[in-house]
Amino acid sequence: MEYRLLKAQREFLEIPHNHKLDVAVYQGGYGSGKTFSGSLLGILLCHKFPGIRGLVGAQTYTLVRDTTLQTYFEHLDNMGFMEGKDYEWSASQQKLTFKNGSEILFRHFDEPNKLKSLNLGFVEIEEMSDIPYDTFLMLLSRMRQKIKKNWINFKYRIFGHTNPEMSRGWIYKTFVVKPAENYRLITAPTTENIYLPEGYCEELKKLYDEQYYKIFVLAQNAEYNNGLVIKDFTDENIKEIFYQPEFDLHISCDFNVDPMAWVLAHKTEDKVFYFDEIVLENTTTSKACEEFCRRYPNHKGKIIINGDASGDNRSCTSEYTNYVIIKKMLLKYGYDVDIKIKPYNPPIRNRIMAFNAKVRSADGEVCLYVDKKCEKLLYNIYNLRYKEGTSQIDIPTYQQIKQSKQLKFLSHPFDAASYLVDFYWPITL
Repeated sequence: MEYRLLKAQREFLEIPHNHKLDVAVYQGGYGSGKTFSGSLLGILLCHKFPGIRGLVGAQTYTLVRDTTLQTYFEHLDNMGFMEGKDYEWSASQQKLTFKNGSEILFRHFDEPNKLKSLNLGFVEIEEMSDIPYDTFLMLLSRMRQKIKKNWINFKYRIFGHTNPEMSRGWIYKTFVVKPAENYRLITAPTTENIYLPEGYCEELKKLYDEQYYKIFVLAQNAEYNNGLVIKDFTDENIKEIFYQPEFDLHISCDFNVDPMAWVLAHKTEDKVFYFDEIVLENTTTSKACEEFCRRYPNHKGKIIINGDASGDNRSCTSEYTNYVIIKKMLLKYGYDVDIKIKPYNPPIRNRIMAFNAKVRSADGEVCLYVDKKCEKLLYNIYNLRYKEGTSQIDIPTYQQIKQSKQLKFLSHPFDAASYLVDFYWPITL
């Protein structure tokens, strides 16, 4: 069997650097040959490096079984490999074993801790955008199979394939925003697959709206806003914002303990500029104050505290409210402090509407800007969503946070930022 690979597929298979580890993502539209390329690479590695151990998986085993594993068997048939002669398949162990000693384990990643004992030469991830970032980091740590003497030019490889993310998640951040030298993103539009039926892409163009077509056919990193809490946030809302020590500095607070999230901003009569954030895990209000004083010890203008109205309630652990603690500490350090909060928190939908109105008004005016230093706030803007078919925000569960620690940072930084907007530019319904 002779394969004539597409340009993107060849780029995916070949390694252009000299690092000991290659990390690659094949990001393609529907029908772009993603799973075909991943399973082909897995077989080639097993053939080239006798005795290598690979792991192939997805977030659910159903996806592994019905998609990835079937493509492996198709490749083996096409290449003339015969079960019982060239390889063995163990259904009980979910393992392919080749005549030369190479083996591939097929697993799901829903319980990643069960994979921590493996030492691997390569990992393949089906629908990579479905797995949590923490699982990806754990899989990276398993790339430590002992290299054999007859493995010429061997490199550890972790590779995945996926459709573009519906929002700018960890793959976008890791492979687009801040990629390491040995991290590769290969983009494969459906339109470049010359082996698809004639008119296939034109039919998809008729079915999908423009933005969906850009993502799932052209494989572009667009923003598909359906379900996102924050609408119409674009690169126009991101700018380098310079802290001004003579200006009023607003600290807007969410007092969750893990994490506690404060955003720092300057504002004008109609615009707000978020230039920094303080997001701390397992902390206290006092420690967050200390972090602020460490970063901005010489602020000359007034400090105005905004935020969650419930922070003005006493707790069973302190005779002071959160706002009293902040004011006492900042006054002690010599700052000019004022507190401006509402007597009670408005419905969250009011805060969302007020925030979105500043992001971009109906007539296109942008009045809200965020500096790239505010990583957790931007993470919220790009990823905070409604539960499907509802107007309720989809807050991660405890079990989801256990699988992906990053999810704990959803909602709290946005809450802190939206309290400030709602205080000065409220929308009443």
